[in-house]
Amino acid sequence: MISIITDSDSSLPNDLAQRYGIKQVPITIQFGEDIYKTNIEIDDHKLFERIDKEGKLPTTAAPSPGDFAEAYREAFEQDKADTLICFCVSSEISGTYNAAKLAAEEYSKKKRIEVVDTRSLTMGQGYMAIMAAEQVREGQTVEKIIAAAHALRERTHVYGALSTLKYLSMSGRVSHLAAGMAGMLHIKPILAVQNGKLDLIEKVRTRRKAWARIVELVKRDVGSSRVERMCFLHVAAEEEAQEFKQRLQASVKCPDDTPFIPLTPGLSVHTGAGLVGVAFIVE
Repeated sequence: MISIITDSDSSLPNDLAQRYGIKQVPITIQFGEDIYKTNIEIDDHKLFERIDKEGKLPTTAAPSPGDFAEAYREAFEQDKADTLICFCVSSEISGTYNAAKLAAEEYSKKKRIEVVDTRSLTMGQGYMAIMAAEQVREGQTVEKIIAAAHALRERTHVYGALSTLKYLSMSGRVSHLAAGMAGMLHIKPILAVQNGKLDLIEKVRTRRKAWARIVELVKRDVGSSRVERMCFLHVAAEEEAQEFKQRLQASVKCPDDTPFIPLTPGLSVHTGAGLVGVAFIVE
């Protein structure tokens, strides 16, 4: 039996992970001496309530090798797995992959554990884990599952529009002056997952124009093909995500099942509250 493991930077909601039998190892969030596990003890709403109250950002930490070793042990003992495939957030942005590899070395002589650097994040990573779980149920081999996951990544696109540069200013990634000017000019940076990172690709004035530009990008990526899967990402902004979904659906034929998925604290601490985006797979 093959079990699938990932980390919480996949943005997989707990109910979706449970539906597919995917174990998640949580990213941790630390405010001073207080440490919280993503998707277990803290979510995006609680995260930004505290950030806004204290006026400073917490630190984030990748799971330790011990955290992964515990997840592996549970999969082998409780789930009766004999092989594990662990899909990790891109090594370009986190030490999670290295921690998972170190933990796997402890089992190298006894069990098979394949650790995959997805070179993606949020639902770009999450969709790889879901597809792998589906292929396990179909009886595919480890090699075919990993190859299919890599192929899926090339058909997956992720876009998001920031609501504010306030939180990037708090992190020091942009100056207070630049953030203030961007606020005055209503600049809404557009992000995309590229080369294993969440990169700023464009700066657009006003939320309406930023959303319209993302719709254009989605239409370009889909072309004459079909959208296989889609979800709407947000950071404590489901109402805004619903509005964006309506705009996108007016221009792009979307699947019937298009859930709203919180980005989760390990990633949202870097984007700030209010982000709205979309992740989708082109057939």
